[in-house]
Order: sequence, then C-alpha cells, then structure tokens
Amino acid sequence: MTTWETSYDTLTVRRDGGLLWLVLDRPEALNAMSRALVNDLHAVLDALHDDPSVRVVILRGAGRAFCAGLDLKENTGGVAGSVAEGLRSQRHIAALAIKIHRAPQVFIAAVHGAAAGGGFALALASDVRLAGESARMNAAFIRIGLSACDVGVSYFLPRLVGSSVAAELLLTGDFIDAARALQTGLVSRVVPDDELDAAAEAMAGRVLRNSPLGVRLTKECLGFSVDAPSLEAAIAMEDRNQILTVRTKDVGEGITAFLEKRAPNYEDA
Repeated sequence: MTTWETSYDTLTVRRDGGLLWLVLDRPEALNAMSRALVNDLHAVLDALHDDPSVRVVILRGAGRAFCAGLDLKENTGGVAGSVAEGLRSQRHIAALAIKIHRAPQVFIAAVHGAAAGGGFALALASDVRLAGESARMNAAFIRIGLSACDVGVSYFLPRLVGSSVAAELLLTGDFIDAARALQTGLVSRVVPDDELDAAAEAMAGRVLRNSPLGVRLTKECLGFSVDAPSLEAAIAMEDRNQILTVRTKDVGEGITAFLEKRAPNYEDA
C-alpha cells in the first residue's frame, strides 16, 4: 500500500482521506500525453489497484485544459520501428483506459477546456464526468490521419451517447461543447469553471458516505451489466452483490444508522 508521497514529474497527487486528487500537470503543453505522463499514470493506477483505502479519484488537468491528447511534438514522424514495436506502444497507452475502467476506485473526471484525443479517452473511461462551462471534447485522432477509434473511445462513447451521436463525433472529429455534452448524457453536470473542483469534491463526498464494499461492487456491476447478454445475467450479478454485502458488519451499521437518523460509520468489514 503506497503512502502517496511519491513525486511524479508530470502529475500532482494529493490525498485527502479516502479521496485522491490526480492532476495532470503539464499546463505549458495543455497536459498533452507525453511518454513520461503515460508512464506516471500507469504507476499511479497500478498503486491504486492495491490500495483500497483510496476510494474515489478526482481526475483533472492543471491550467487551461483537461488534456490535449497525445503530445505530437514527441511523435512528429509517426510511429517509428517495427509493427510489433508500434503495437506495444499503442497498447501501453490504451491500457490506461482499461485500468481506469477496472480500478476498484470511483473515478470522477472534472473536465475544463480541451479534452481531445487521449484526453477525451481518459474522461470517457472515468465513471462520472463533470464539465466546466469551457469544456470541449473531441476524438482528435481522425483529424491527423488516424482512426477515431482509439484508447477505448469506440467502446465508451456509443454506450454513453448512442450510436448516431457517437458516429457523428467519431467520423467528423468535431468538438462537443459542455452544453451539448450535458444534453446527450456525455456529462452529468455542467458548472462554472471556478466551481468545478468544489462540485467534484462534493460528489466525491456523497460517494464516500456509502459503504466501501457497496461502492466497489456497484462500480463492478455497472461495468459488467453494460455488456450483459441478458436481463437474467445482470440480475445474477446484482443478486451476488447483495448476498455478499448483506453478510458484512457495514450493513448492520447502515441499518442502525438509518433508524437512529445519523450518519453511518462504515469500517469496510
């Protein structure tokens, strides 16, 4: 279990009880995804996997943007080396989306300014997206000659906004602004930029008030139910979760607290 005292070159990490602030910190490059940033994100995500005491992560960018996508200054000539080398590099970046999606923690993306390409992918992989009024998101990959389907975007986007809107955004590479993102269900809320951190922290607090196991199993169940082959399969997962949680001490504490009209004191036991 990490103490979260590690210093990263491209990230700022701050622990506040069960909440971890994970800030992409390359503001001079609009937090573009350099090799160092990708490696630092992998290090944090790997540490989170083994630290259940962190329960919610707020992912945001420093400065004027969330994340402008891949740092093209490191990739001006395209992918060098063999096909195998290129595929390894591609999958190293794409694995970030898988790790966020499968992490036991709830990820809240607080998006302001540009979230383009890989930055769009990080926001989509998160469990909840909150947007500042300045937020603008797009699948930038297609605008530079690549496929728009990258880093999990083709998986998450149609599940969030439907196939027609997803096709529009992926085939054109057009930006979607905060207002339309809210209209299509891409984000949960839109707030003024200067209220974005407070809104994300308040939402994190409302997650943290619930039992740790209940939250972890809820995230897991939501992730599997999106792809469930039938209603029965989804209900089987729900039934399993309820039987697991009902045997914990936290359920007794939750019921007692409800009857006594007080906040519960969960122990993850």
